[in-house]
Amino acid sequence: MTQITLTVLGCGSSSGAPVIGCHCSTCSNHDPKNRRTRCSAHIQIGAEHWQIDTGTDFYHQALHHQLPRIDGVLYTHAHADHLNGIDDLRAFCYQQQAAIPIYGHHQTINNICTRFDYAFLPQNSHWNRPVLTAQELPLNQGECSVLNIEDVPVWHFTVPHGNWMSSAYRIGNIAWFTDLNHIDESIFPHLHGLDYLFLDCLMDTPYPSHLSTEQAFHYAERIQAKQTYFIHMTHMQEYHHLKQRCPKNCEPAYDGLVVQSNYELA
Repeated sequence: MTQITLTVLGCGSSSGAPVIGCHCSTCSNHDPKNRRTRCSAHIQIGAEHWQIDTGTDFYHQALHHQLPRIDGVLYTHAHADHLNGIDDLRAFCYQQQAAIPIYGHHQTINNICTRFDYAFLPQNSHWNRPVLTAQELPLNQGECSVLNIEDVPVWHFTVPHGNWMSSAYRIGNIAWFTDLNHIDESIFPHLHGLDYLFLDCLMDTPYPSHLSTEQAFHYAERIQAKQTYFIHMTHMQEYHHLKQRCPKNCEPAYDGLVVQSNYELA
């Protein structure tokens, strides 16, 4: 049996919360559950530490949560709020004296390798940049696990994110589905028996590249995880108001939320 601990480093949308220049009720109050950095998570799987995305706030998230190491990164897609903290992997490369592997589907990996090409050069004695290796994940919609970390299987799913494709992941019995506007029928059979589902829930108004509140509620009720947490929320999703509206076994996430799940191979 392997223990998986997931920490929500950020559950906010690309603008975070509070939003710069905004004085709405959510942005103006000081409730920590309404203070959201950009969406990402840190996962301890047995003795290994993995990251889902390195967004714009990754530097501050890593310091605040005192992340001890990073053995690999699972990227969802290459938008700035999920990627542009990639340079701060340099500190972990230096501490560990090793390259860090990153994973994602081919569109994501190609984009990262083009924009941050210097991060994939051979290491030098100065460690003055991140040293990464890139691994493309197959687009198999979860027919089999694509990675095995400390005896925990990781499944990879591709989901539409407007005109982009995003990667969703199931790590043991925890699933992370952010930045999507639809879940294909072929994916649902692979989401049975989840302890925790983290699911995109941008705002009430329909949006072309994200799930609205109504859509998120619908998918949560269909997937039937033991507990669903909503992520990638704008400042229009006031925490307590949204929590009152949530279906059974569902609630908004918040920065710093920690969950644990034990995974045992059948």
